[in-house]
Amino acid sequence: MWRDLAPIGRHRGSGGYRRYAWTAADAECRTWFREQAEARGLTHETDRNGNQWAWYGDPSAGDAVVTGSHLDSVPDGGAFDGPLGVVSSFAAFDELRRRGAEFVRPFAVTNFGDEEGARFGLACVGSRLAAGQLTPEAAWHLRDQDGVSLPEAMEAAGHDPGTIGPDPERLARVGAFVELHVEQGRALDIGGDPVGVASAIWPHGRWRFDFRGEANHAGTTRLADRRDPMLTYAETVLAARREAELAGGLATFGKVAVEPNGVNAIPSLVRGWLDSRAADQDTLDTLVGAVERAAREHAATAGIDLDVVRESFTPVVEFRHALRDEIRRLLDGRDPGDTGRAVPVLGTGAGHDAGILSASVPTAMLFVRNPTGVSHSPAEHADEDDCAAGVTALADVLEGLACS
Repeated sequence: MWRDLAPIGRHRGSGGYRRYAWTAADAECRTWFREQAEARGLTHETDRNGNQWAWYGDPSAGDAVVTGSHLDSVPDGGAFDGPLGVVSSFAAFDELRRRGAEFVRPFAVTNFGDEEGARFGLACVGSRLAAGQLTPEAAWHLRDQDGVSLPEAMEAAGHDPGTIGPDPERLARVGAFVELHVEQGRALDIGGDPVGVASAIWPHGRWRFDFRGEANHAGTTRLADRRDPMLTYAETVLAARREAELAGGLATFGKVAVEPNGVNAIPSLVRGWLDSRAADQDTLDTLVGAVERAAREHAATAGIDLDVVRESFTPVVEFRHALRDEIRRLLDGRDPGDTGRAVPVLGTGAGHDAGILSASVPTAMLFVRNPTGVSHSPAEHADEDDCAAGVTALADVLEGLACS
């Protein structure tokens, strides 16, 4: 499975992946998912929001146990973020069949669409729509950098955008959703554990900062006469780093757009996107507020106009304690293998479909060790032995939840 999926959407120059929603690479990933489902005799379907499901048993029976993740990527992302969860889900199903496990609850593997938000700027679009956290009206206004709207992209890919919207009937059939994911950090590596259980997802969001100045000639305009928004943006980037260190949170300007974007032109507009996360809401509010105050102070000094817009936000997600504790019991009751210790429980600053769905269904997450902690990069990696340990752990969890 890994060899078949690995070439799809890989950029020859960077070595990273560019699997953006509703593109040719995304279509190839969707075809791969459907073929994996059909090869196992699973019933494949695509829901109204473009999310894929591979069912074993009768979905209408309810109280289903569901696992999966996503197949799309950030720009030049790694191979493991998302796909490891989908591949491991199919592999765990294979393992349960090998064991002769008998399912007493319906089971499904999922591929949620547009989790990374790389094309339209909003993460977890597929799961947000299903959970009613993104309205169809708001979704219809999403556009990529080329001006293509989400409905146009969906229609071009063969999906009817007129169907998108909340899907409470489908989510009501799900009794538990367990997502396996490569860890995006080094907590497991430092602790010497191949697999961990998630406790919570930090609150996080994205804010757009629009710095507006005055376009002019780079070779003739005196420094004293310039209203250069790039300088104010640069000051804000540095302020974000300082304030993150003071607050104990995270703040990153990772995307920027410049107009008119000429080498010999002073910009008229610099638009930067802030990604900020923290372990609790108060810390996040303090951090983002401090970054915005610094930006406004620098803008006022330089004569730059500034608009700040919160484009997305996800509050803290505490995974359902009962499900989390049941998963820990299932894993701690196994042969402990190399560690001889209880499976660790850890929080994460990364958002996931499991976090979005937690408001609608009981959700939980498993993490697989990432020896470098690098993610959203071609250098993202997990050792084969750890991936196999993740499959075994997921199979044990699914057997305990879905089988007799």
